Amino acid sequence: MDNKINFYIVSDSVGDTANQLAEAVAAQFPRLTPRYLRYPFIQTQAKLYEALDAAKENDGIVINTFATGNLGKDATEYAQAHGIACFDVFSPIVDAISEQHQEAPSGVAGSVHDLNDDYFDRISAIEFAVTYDDGKDPKGFLKADIVLLGVSRTSKTPLSLFLANKNLKVANLPLVPKAKIPDEIYEVDPSKIIGLTTDPQVLMEFRRQRMIAYGLNPDTTYSARTQVLEELDFASKLYAKLGCMVINTAHRSIEETATLIMEHMGLDVFDK
Repeated sequence: MDNKINFYIVSDSVGDTANQLAEAVAAQFPRLTPRYLRYPFIQTQAKLYEALDAAKENDGIVINTFATGNLGKDATEYAQAHGIACFDVFSPIVDAISEQHQEAPSGVAGSVHDLNDDYFDRISAIEFAVTYDDGKDPKGFLKADIVLLGVSRTSKTPLSLFLANKNLKVANLPLVPKAKIPDEIYEVDPSKIIGLTTDPQVLMEFRRQRMIAYGLNPDTTYSARTQVLEELDFASKLYAKLGCMVINTAHRSIEETATLIMEHMGLDVFDK
């Protein structure tokens, strides 16, 4: 039996909402391999049916989010008539709220991306995370809301970008034994610094898999236990010296780690 799940993300906007739901569902089936095929900015019935037909040919599961016109209803009716697994995750909620509050929906696709101050703040935070990723410019540590420290493969970059989507400016620094720590790090308020660590075995396997993904020999100094232990010990001593919060990311998702950081910073996790 094919172990792939084919998710067809169909939307009149970019489809981020449907894609995030598909990823959450796929996480419940770790032994299956998800494929996400996006059909964004669909405005016509013809384009909608084209996407649905493609899903049928590949035993796909369609997740759609339509805010404009009757495309959500069209998708449901077409899918039922042709035996396609199709889920409208937008219209039922909008309809319920509209009926309950006697308020008509805006009908604007991708309204969540309105060009308001919050949107521009988020874009600015993302640009900041990219600019000051991997310690590219030590000056960024003094401008950041949060500074992440950690050895290689402790999720610094993806965590920085996740927090940036919460409008937080994040800079991160990879820690390497014997490498000089930028002076700016010692000038940052310790409450803004988060030290990331992990379990040695988890880090070793993570690094081995990364080397395999690159088509390289997985058994190198990079993934050797002695090297991993040395790096983690170096990081631990630095964290103690700085007096910063330390989080073990070994068995935590990016979302869980981000929640711990925001709570530590006194930020409302649901406010961003």
